[in-house]
Amino acid sequence: MESEIFVSPALLKEYRDTPILLRNEDKIDHIQLEALISGIASVVLKSKVIQPRQNLSICRDPEDNMLLECCLEAGADTLITGDKDLLDLKELPFNLEILTPREFVEKENQEEIE
Repeated sequence: MESEIFVSPALLKEYRDTPILLRNEDKIDHIQLEALISGIASVVLKSKVIQPRQNLSICRDPEDNMLLECCLEAGADTLITGDKDLLDLKELPFNLEILTPREFVEKENQEEIE
C-alpha cells in the first residue's frame, strides 16, 4: 500500500528545533544528533507540506494538536506515533486511526497476507 507523508510548517519548526534542544540538554551526543537530523531530512524530503486551516484543542498535551491539525487538513487515514497522549485519544471529530509504529507494521503485514 502506498503511503503519503504530510507535514505542516509547525511540524517543520519542531523537526528543526528538537534535535538541537536534545543536544543542548545532553540527551544525545554529536553522532546521534547527525543521525537524527539525517533521518528527519530524509522523511521531510518525501513529505508534502500543507497549511492546516483549523485549530484544534483535543489532546491533553496542547503541543500535540498540531499533529491532529495536519492530519485533518491532509485527510489522513492514519497517524503513526509513539506519543501516549495521542494514542490515548478515543474519540475524534474526524476519521483518523492512531497507531504505534509496531501496530502500523503489523497491520500492513496482515493486509499483504490477505
